[in-house]
Amino acid sequence: MLLMSAIISGLGLGSMYGLIALGYHVTYTVSNTVNFSQGSVLMLAAVLGYTFAIRLGWPMPVAVILALLLCALCGLVVERFLVRPFAEKGSNGWLMATVAGGIILDNLVLFSFGKEPRSFPSPLATKPVEIFGAGVYPLQLVIPVVGLAIAIALQQLMQRTRHGKALLAVVQNADAARLMGINVRGAIAGSFAVSALFAGIAGLLIAPLYAVHSDMGTLFGIKAFAVAILGGMTSAWGVMLAGLIFGLAEALITAYFGSIYTQILTFALVIVALALMPNGLLGRAGVKKV
Repeated sequence: MLLMSAIISGLGLGSMYGLIALGYHVTYTVSNTVNFSQGSVLMLAAVLGYTFAIRLGWPMPVAVILALLLCALCGLVVERFLVRPFAEKGSNGWLMATVAGGIILDNLVLFSFGKEPRSFPSPLATKPVEIFGAGVYPLQLVIPVVGLAIAIALQQLMQRTRHGKALLAVVQNADAARLMGINVRGAIAGSFAVSALFAGIAGLLIAPLYAVHSDMGTLFGIKAFAVAILGGMTSAWGVMLAGLIFGLAEALITAYFGSIYTQILTFALVIVALALMPNGLLGRAGVKKV
């Protein structure tokens, strides 16, 4: 029973990591940049969802849609003010700028929302159901379905549609893509909006399972970036697979060794995996022109 409970919990947790990591994958695939405030956007979605649905009493669908739209807007703001000014000059300053942006967002929420954790009730996380003798919340089963569905849709979009191929062309040769009529700035900005949207979906999905507070996204963002590297930044399937493996490893370590060893052993396994597979599970080595 302990094993089955850990597996189900790990799959849900891993799918959530994979979903956030897909945001890193999208922006990297389109622009060779990532948003290191991704964890803060996850937190923002949970806080906004709680505020709209619980504090203000709005219908849950309205609260969810508005929270996700504001997360996408946050992604656009990050790209416009924290990434574009540096990337267009060939500077890596966007690395520190997005980290700083996340810290600013965390503290703004801390001052306005407060530091006390809040419970976000959901009908999918109130009464556990029994599966093979293990009690799990229905929401833990919904998260893997949503994560895998988004990964499949994203992979199909990138590989089989004209718009997806246009996005891939931006990172390969922005000047050529521009000459072909592709709105390069719009494509990059859109990738950041989608990236933030993925983080927002993850935040709303896990909010009922975790306490909602201003720094809840920090560790999630770090783990999701580890998952993105482990899976291979260029592969949506690799990222999601790495998320599932990471979540399973974390849940099994917690169940059998205790939470005190979770971070130590999990990240040690990540280091070993990357030493054996430097390009990630399904990533490709970069091609250097000479």
